[in-house]
Amino acid sequence: MIDATVRMRRFRRLRTLLAVTAVVVAPSAGSALAAPGTAPAAAPAGVAAWRADHRHLPDPVTAAPAEVGRFLSTAGHAERLALVAAHPRVLGNLDGAPVALRYAANRLSMRATGVAYPDPGGDYLLFDPRGRGRVAQVFGDLSAADRIAVLVPGMSNRLANFWSGVGGRSYRSPALQAADLYRAMTAAAPAGRRFAVIAWLGYDTPQGVDEAKREDLAKAGGVALARFVDGLVTVRPEATIALLGHSYGSTVIGRAAARLSPRVTDLAVFGSPGMGVRTAAELGTGARIWAGRSARDWVRWVPGVRWLGIGHGTAPTRPGFGARVFATADVTDHDHYLAPGTDSLAELARIARS
Repeated sequence: MIDATVRMRRFRRLRTLLAVTAVVVAPSAGSALAAPGTAPAAAPAGVAAWRADHRHLPDPVTAAPAEVGRFLSTAGHAERLALVAAHPRVLGNLDGAPVALRYAANRLSMRATGVAYPDPGGDYLLFDPRGRGRVAQVFGDLSAADRIAVLVPGMSNRLANFWSGVGGRSYRSPALQAADLYRAMTAAAPAGRRFAVIAWLGYDTPQGVDEAKREDLAKAGGVALARFVDGLVTVRPEATIALLGHSYGSTVIGRAAARLSPRVTDLAVFGSPGMGVRTAAELGTGARIWAGRSARDWVRWVPGVRWLGIGHGTAPTRPGFGARVFATADVTDHDHYLAPGTDSLAELARIARS
């Protein structure tokens, strides 16, 4: 006869499988064995003209950010300005290129679209309106920062709602969240410390359950994030970096972790469905791992499993995962971890500036 302990263990396993199945067959989810929800990353807009340039420019797809940095460091001021004018769509998104050149190139690209974006006078390290869009806005003086925080947003974010917020809710805007984080970091900054915060929407976020339940987009995003970080290290080698990931953005960070530069000292995730691993040790990074999840966040119902390509592994806040758990007691839902006045914003600002 099977004793009560074994029966309970089997019941829990069945309950977990049923929970995963519920996600799989949810509306718009499709089959568990459906084709992956992402395609290989497209080459930058304008890449053909860049490659045909007589100056033998570093290839924007295959050249490492350090190689890009070395090439552009030897170019004269006039030649750099000529490259901005001739190839703004490539140069604005070119990891390893000097910060000022990327800002100038992306201002040209934004004006060229004919769309009145909410903050065209801001500083941008990415801008590509194709598809769901790519954008990375900088708050603070990146060229002088000794500590850089990169905010990686999650599901349903895209260029069209980057400033307005998902569903028109401003508190879900990556730009607003990054601005609030920057203010919180600088409000209690030690004398002489200089910070920058980047809202990085450099990957296709899931736009529905069918994409969110898988890691295809997280894998592609992890590659892009690691390369973006390498670009930051190229232009700011003295700075240290913290990555902060909300929701599916935490899964992107998990997929990037083993590729990250040692200049990344902290990974902080909140509202996370999982980082794609069972324990922090499996991330393959020497960075400190931080995690927070509100008791009122719906993500607590997401099963902490991976099965047939579905799911994102153990919740980082679980005992035994190995993360340092930070306070989220006053977070009311899945979307207010960076809300002004919350313990979680104060904790994330502390982690980001440490």
